[in-house]
Amino acid sequence: MADLIRRALIRKRVSRGRVIQEEPNEKLVWGIKFAIGMTVCLSGLQVAHLVVLGSWSSEIFSTITGLIGTVSGVLIGSHA
Repeated sequence: MADLIRRALIRKRVSRGRVIQEEPNEKLVWGIKFAIGMTVCLSGLQVAHLVVLGSWSSEIFSTITGLIGTVSGVLIGSHA
């Protein structure tokens, strides 16, 4: 999974006819890993909340939505 995230964050640019690849910062890779992991954990928490309490938690859902927005924003922004 780490290689997949790292490859998604590599920035490529062309300079004098040569393709230059800029490696992502290690802290950025770890941050994205953490955000994806927390999204998975919060999704499990939402499912448990539905099963145990039988109701939808809008707070958990808004947190999941925020994390997904952050991860997708970083991935899209890294290629700009």
